[in-house]
Amino acid sequence: MIPSFRYDILAYAAFGAVILIGIPAMLNFDGYELNTFARYLTLGMVAMALALSWGTAGILNLGQAATFGLGAYIMAMHLKLKASESLPGGMPDFMSWTNVESLPWFWVPFHSLPFTLVAGLLIPAALAGLMAAFMFRGRITGVFVAIITLAFLVAIQLVFIEEQGYTGGQNGLTGLAQLEVLGWVADPYSLSFYYMIAGCLITAMLLGLMLVKSKAGLILRAIREDAQRVRFFGYDVARYETLVFCLSAAIAGWAGMLYVLVLEFASPTYMSVSFSLAIVIWCAVGGRESVLAAAIGGILVNMLEGRLSDVFVEGWFLLLGLLFIVVVLVMPRGLHGLVKSGAKLLKRRSGQPVSGANKSIVTNPVSQSGGH
Repeated sequence: MIPSFRYDILAYAAFGAVILIGIPAMLNFDGYELNTFARYLTLGMVAMALALSWGTAGILNLGQAATFGLGAYIMAMHLKLKASESLPGGMPDFMSWTNVESLPWFWVPFHSLPFTLVAGLLIPAALAGLMAAFMFRGRITGVFVAIITLAFLVAIQLVFIEEQGYTGGQNGLTGLAQLEVLGWVADPYSLSFYYMIAGCLITAMLLGLMLVKSKAGLILRAIREDAQRVRFFGYDVARYETLVFCLSAAIAGWAGMLYVLVLEFASPTYMSVSFSLAIVIWCAVGGRESVLAAAIGGILVNMLEGRLSDVFVEGWFLLLGLLFIVVVLVMPRGLHGLVKSGAKLLKRRSGQPVSGANKSIVTNPVSQSGGH
């Protein structure tokens, strides 16, 4: 087994042990605290989703909150329909207030839980695929990708706010029923619910690790370094970029569905610019080059926000901003870069050879991956 991969497995195992065993014990299995930490885990999940596209392929998606919000609304639509079964026509209450006469056709399929779960993954991925086809086939890169994704985010949030009769408008979707799966009720303050959220995060991270360590991951890292050279070796760069962009969107949608279960409502603020930029910060603090580090960054920053707001009621946001500036200046590669630098320093002091950077990836991705 390659040493670096062995270290990855050990790091993932340690992380899994902490969130599955250590955190519940540390929180004394308290329902409120478990719910709060489940929220941190879902936000860590959307941060790791961004790391897949940004850290692996160099695609900075400033509209990550759009796919997160779509997943959230999809789950909320199913739960709202369940809560509205006793109302006239089975219509959600806000539709009656806005003079909608019958349940819109695009709401009807969300009576089905299997359809909802699949749609929560596929609809964000499909929209990301449409954007990717436009951007990557047109060889749009860098800051222009960031601008397009940001514009998409603003547009989709405006749609959800303006179409109040179908989306609840600025108020979002509230008064939701609890999710039921094969007799199990998703009580957001229960231990079983916390384990469900933790299991989803670990599964998503393992999917991300499989992609990063695969041949496709190697090519994506080569694309990040020099897309033109990878294209010269005969690879379809746009296809690989679309793959990772869609997978990132699907995981973000998945995290959005979980977030609604944790908070029990859906809001257009999930698609706000500030929330989307916050995801970028979480990813940067943890380290965009590693999905595990990005998830840890998302969890730690949100924990810190919670603690600072309790202690410094007035100035916690300013303190957090100052902390971000320090982190970016001192650790431009985030916590992941700090750990890697520390490991290299230890190897040098112990006289062990230090592996170089991924110079050969750009030189010849074909030889690294064993050819087509």
